[in-house]
Amino acid sequence: MKKQYISLYVLIIVILSGCSFPLAGADSNEQVQVSLLNTEGKEVGQATLTDQAKGVHIFIKAEGLSPGVKAIHFHETALCEKPDFKTAGAHFNPTHKEHGFQNPKGYHLGDLPNIEVDANGTVELETVSPAVVLASGKSNSLLDADGSSIIIHENADDYKTDPSGNSGDRIVCGEIKK
Repeated sequence: MKKQYISLYVLIIVILSGCSFPLAGADSNEQVQVSLLNTEGKEVGQATLTDQAKGVHIFIKAEGLSPGVKAIHFHETALCEKPDFKTAGAHFNPTHKEHGFQNPKGYHLGDLPNIEVDANGTVELETVSPAVVLASGKSNSLLDADGSSIIIHENADDYKTDPSGNSGDRIVCGEIKK
């Protein structure tokens, strides 16, 4: 009889505490570590991308950048050849929209919020992109046949000008691949 009360008590605690048990397939928990390189090929930081039920969780930590607001985007190919990273291609855009969160014809699935690099040249970003996934076989997967990349640009994204928000040169690149 005591075991029944203990089990009931534990069940009540779990329910009241808001604990939940993950549903099968809710999070694939696919995770990719990405080295971030500057235009000289030097590693300046790391990005960790994790598939979650609400999209891809992005954690970036970098240093050695010039201070100010910078654009950050996912690009279509996992190829970061220095010095200009043009090999990463255009923005990740499998839906063939125009660029920018404020563009009525937009936005690219690779569009992300601007970041702020502090006076010491460091940035730490934690955000979620609900538009993309890491799970293979999906049209919005960053891990398609040729992978993707994450690019930091020299200027802020204006969120409306196609194709890249007047964000300037590519200054940091990281290859997203398995």
